[in-house]
Amino acid sequence: MLSNNSRTVTYSPAYTIVPTYECFNRCSYCNFRTDPGKSPWLNLSAAESIFKQLQNENVCEILILSGEVHPNSARRKEWLQRIYDLCELAFSMGFLPHTNAGPLSFAEMQKLKNVNVSMGLMLEQLTPKLLNTVHRHAPSKLPEVRLQQLAWAGELKIPFTTGLLLGIGETIDDCWETLTAISQLHQRYHHIQEVILQPHSPGNQQTFDAPPFDPHQLPEIIAKARQILPTDITIQIPPNLVKDDQWLLACLASGARDLGGIGPKDEVNPDYPHIQEQALREILQPAGWELVPRLPVYPQFDHWLSGEVQGAVKRSRKKMVNSL
Repeated sequence: MLSNNSRTVTYSPAYTIVPTYECFNRCSYCNFRTDPGKSPWLNLSAAESIFKQLQNENVCEILILSGEVHPNSARRKEWLQRIYDLCELAFSMGFLPHTNAGPLSFAEMQKLKNVNVSMGLMLEQLTPKLLNTVHRHAPSKLPEVRLQQLAWAGELKIPFTTGLLLGIGETIDDCWETLTAISQLHQRYHHIQEVILQPHSPGNQQTFDAPPFDPHQLPEIIAKARQILPTDITIQIPPNLVKDDQWLLACLASGARDLGGIGPKDEVNPDYPHIQEQALREILQPAGWELVPRLPVYPQFDHWLSGEVQGAVKRSRKKMVNSL
């Protein structure tokens, strides 16, 4: 018999801000990027206006999701400082930042740790054969570069989210290899909060000519992932990319327990609107699942945070409990 806790599904009340859509990578399945120099950077004044509006909304997480400025670009330092300043502003206005800005140097991660409660980077798939296909024009998608990021996050004690992109040319064995690599790094550092299993979902901007990943395959992959990953890593699935309510429930039955950040827009998959909280409850509750909000940092990692950041998290936890 399942315990009450095992029937709990979490999500993060979130809002995504994008410092810039420009990116030096050109992944053929991407529906997010613009060419370098073609996307204005978000300034602090505009961000402050957004945050002021959100203060009256049910939002705790600010997801800072950015395209990548080349590591050797003269603007790289300014770009990182813009991300830092946006995180600092979010904190000052009562929100908890989580940054995903592509591979960063050790020093860049160390700096951003001071103004983030958690960070993230998708491994996608570790098989090098994708460097000849969907990642042919994506220098930062080298498997060793992305694995290094996860290791540095562990060394720096940064609570971390990573994940797999499914249906971009990998084999099922490639998936197991990527999950095993995540498991091994977590067993060394104990820093992975969540692993996202994200099905490829075609959008209007991409050049990758492939069908969507069949969501009917997801429950089996989730069940196998649950066997490979340590039990203290939560498996996350994006409900807007699982079109059928029954298959969403099947994913939960197979071991997924988190639905990610739910906000007005999925910036990575703009053709697939987020299913909002009330609609999700209407799907989950009749099947016996309880939908519960969470912060972008899990409680077991609170002691890794600096004193000031820890204080902000404590206040947010209290506020969230009082709102339930």
